Amino acid sequence: MNNNMDRMKELIDILNSASKAYYQEDREIMSDFEYDKLYDELTVLEKSTGIILSSSPTQKVGHQVLSSLKKVPHESRMLSLDKTKDVNALKSFLGDHKGILSYKMDGLTVVLTYNNGELAQAVTRGNGEIGEDITHNARFFRNIPLKIDFKEELVLRGEAVISFKDFRIINEDLPPEDKYKNPRNLCSGTVRQLNSEISAKRNVNFIAFALFKAEGKDFGDDKNERFAWLESMGFECVERKEVTSDNIEAAVREFEDKIPHNPYATDGLVLTFSSVEYSESLGTTAKFPRDSIAFKWADELAETHLTDVIWNTSRTGLINPIAVFEPVELEGTTVERASLHNLSIVENLKLGIGDKITVYKANMIIPQVAENITKSDTLKIPEVCPVCNETAEIISLRDGKALKCPNPNCKAQRVSSLEHFVSRDAMNIEGLSEATIEKFISNGFIDNYTDLFRLERYRDDIISMEGFGEKSYNNIISAIDKSKNIPLPNFIYALGINNVGLSNAKLLCKKFNNSLDEIRKADFDSLISIDGFGDVIANSIIKYFSNAENNKLIDEALKFITFTDTADENTDLKLENMTFVVTGDVHIYKNRKELQSHIEKLGGKVTGSVSSKTNYLINNDVNSTSSKNKKAKELNIPVISEEDFLDLIK
Repeated sequence: MNNNMDRMKELIDILNSASKAYYQEDREIMSDFEYDKLYDELTVLEKSTGIILSSSPTQKVGHQVLSSLKKVPHESRMLSLDKTKDVNALKSFLGDHKGILSYKMDGLTVVLTYNNGELAQAVTRGNGEIGEDITHNARFFRNIPLKIDFKEELVLRGEAVISFKDFRIINEDLPPEDKYKNPRNLCSGTVRQLNSEISAKRNVNFIAFALFKAEGKDFGDDKNERFAWLESMGFECVERKEVTSDNIEAAVREFEDKIPHNPYATDGLVLTFSSVEYSESLGTTAKFPRDSIAFKWADELAETHLTDVIWNTSRTGLINPIAVFEPVELEGTTVERASLHNLSIVENLKLGIGDKITVYKANMIIPQVAENITKSDTLKIPEVCPVCNETAEIISLRDGKALKCPNPNCKAQRVSSLEHFVSRDAMNIEGLSEATIEKFISNGFIDNYTDLFRLERYRDDIISMEGFGEKSYNNIISAIDKSKNIPLPNFIYALGINNVGLSNAKLLCKKFNNSLDEIRKADFDSLISIDGFGDVIANSIIKYFSNAENNKLIDEALKFITFTDTADENTDLKLENMTFVVTGDVHIYKNRKELQSHIEKLGGKVTGSVSSKTNYLINNDVNSTSSKNKKAKELNIPVISEEDFLDLIK
């Protein structure tokens, strides 16, 4: 008994530490696989001993709220779901009843309340009884209506999520110490920010999974009616399918097959009874509702042997470890590599070359190392950057320790920054691919972006290089010469200032009348007065132009660059102070980016989501039932086609 008690206490400490890191600090110290394994072990011990400690995570719902956001009690306690990994358990759960099967979204649970047809409050799940008020951020969720055609009180529950695509884009722009491990952590950290500007820029979406209250509204007994009504109000609801015990196995496979193509992370399925009356008759246990159950796919584990750990230096300087192992089949594909994320995970796994390891796909998508069976702990951690041989530093990250190359002139970092400098929306220098830039750096032709304007010094050397010739050289020089006459916003964007994309660069230049000198001297107050700019962007700009080395390079570049006169272009500002949203396919313009550029040239602004500040939504399918069209209709914002837009600017 004593051994069991000691193990139970150890498991409780480990699991509670992991929950605290995940829920309160938006970071992960163990994988879902490892957490579930330890949680299941604790459950077995509690059942076998008949002892359950008050601190056990099996007795808690959610997390304790410790942030400085306002605390809000929930009208009704939000319970966790019991879970299974057995499809037969789902059949047994349903019996002769109909059910609704849906994805279990992997984000942050949020409760929305509407009064008098307007969003009144948004609250996180918190500990199930008390959540955090995040209304200031929810107003910037991309796809929720701020006004609806229902005046009584409406309360619905759903998941705030960030797509895989947006996660990659956002994470790329964050400094190394602030990067997130996955979309779920990024969404949690975003939604609970005190500054709504951050949330507004991160494309948070809300996927409804339950209607809790619609005062005075009569529904039938089928929960599908409630989903359909929510969708008619403009809400995006979770993907779902009506099931019985006869077809649920096929339905589970159908949901599983879609996972690699889903835009958002999911961590299983939810099965609930279709009948509202039957659901309510079942009541709840102390922790779970009896009308719903979560299904998690049993992780397909494969045993293999570690053959190598590769350490790659990124453009941010982080030296990232990648596990290489003997190829195995997982979820229908061959896998032989998995990210180890950071130094802490490598150390916790106690890796060594040749170790027997188990691997799986997290959420059936991302290869992960689940466990190291051998635990030889013989892996040598590199002491220097694998690219430049500079002594590596150990730094603290959100999710643990990491190795970092402190050398700003490291080739890995220089290649990436130069690749950005020459990109299409920046200096638009064609012919300078990543591979070419790498060769030019290796041969000493370029060290920083100003060296591009002096490549003629190496004419003979470049022509004689393998894969090059006089024609290739002339094409590159011609592209560089062409880039010397460029609009100031594109040059600002090319510099790679954190949080300053091309749109922000255009707003910056407009504010300071296309004067680089004025931009370099801009103070905090003048920067945050720009529409859409806040503390983060303002501080990034000030920090960049306060750096002596950055200014030295700019001064050198100005010996070659002439900024094109935009005065003539900007005399006809027909769209000044007007905001547009562009969605759907275009057929008059080459692409949406060209249409956006035309709007901005005429003084207008293009944003990613429809809001009360939007003047027009451009969508060639004006009768579309998309979320943007629905929101525009709710806010009485005109939906126009490209032809209508051209008529507007005549």
